[in-house]
Amino acid sequence: MTDKEQDTGAEHQGAGAKPTRSGFVALIGATNAGKSTLVNRLVGAKVTIVSHKVQTTRAIIRGIAIHDNTQIVFLDTPGIFKPRRRLDRAMVTSAWGGAKDADAIVLLIDSERGLKGDAEAILEGLKEVPQPKVLVLNKIDRVRPEELLKLAAAANEAIKFDRTFMVSALNGSGCNDLMDYLASTLPEGPWYYPEDQISDLPMRQLAAEITREKLFLRLHQELPYASHVETEKWEERKDGSVRIEQVIYVERESQKKIALGKGGEAVKAISTAARKEISEILEQPVHLFLFVKVRENWGDDPERFREMGLDFPR
Repeated sequence: MTDKEQDTGAEHQGAGAKPTRSGFVALIGATNAGKSTLVNRLVGAKVTIVSHKVQTTRAIIRGIAIHDNTQIVFLDTPGIFKPRRRLDRAMVTSAWGGAKDADAIVLLIDSERGLKGDAEAILEGLKEVPQPKVLVLNKIDRVRPEELLKLAAAANEAIKFDRTFMVSALNGSGCNDLMDYLASTLPEGPWYYPEDQISDLPMRQLAAEITREKLFLRLHQELPYASHVETEKWEERKDGSVRIEQVIYVERESQKKIALGKGGEAVKAISTAARKEISEILEQPVHLFLFVKVRENWGDDPERFREMGLDFPR
């Protein structure tokens, strides 16, 4: 930790003030459990992308929240599932690595799906992880209270959780209670990041992630999972705007046609939606230029894994 980071929390400790606390909290769960939605809700800003497509989050993203005197660094991990490809293996390894490096673990369960499939396997894997564990049942507005109680009991029978919370990441119900608990249980110590920082993701990378989200939302059913977005140029202009060039990489020529759409309609719509959101985050005008290129078998290229913040599995 740098001297600057050490000083960060000390600024908030005046005479008689409560000591600062800080720590890393890993959110783990099956794909589409709502981890990214919950992180954005708890941080109070968009720091990670959300879509209905499974395995949207590919690498660990840190979202930073201040609650009372505590700085909570949330680790939004990739969904844990049974891997089939090299990229899948890298994502699942990243998720478990994030859990093992954290001060506390939040297991997020989709209340509608319950403990079926991947959730059951995650509970088994958590038995080997020594950190304090919190169970969070999400999407509680879609399930009857008696079913929620049964689900909570079954999960706590499999593993002893320190606490159980029932929330809706979408509307915020129950989230403040969760924040109160985490803020009071993390260890005393200085804050890791400046007070106004909400993520450690560079803007170039966040901009690429936003475009990838719009790509998934637009072409959810049509475009295969094997697509990747990179920000290649970023130019701050004298008029206060920023010019951004990004490339959408796909694996086959047929996928390129899907991403472009008839007469370029799809890529234009993706660009418009991404530009609007990036501009809102930057609070400055954005000129976004998207290009679609074929890069065969990019899912087997170590350089692409490094771009995504993943280790390349051999």
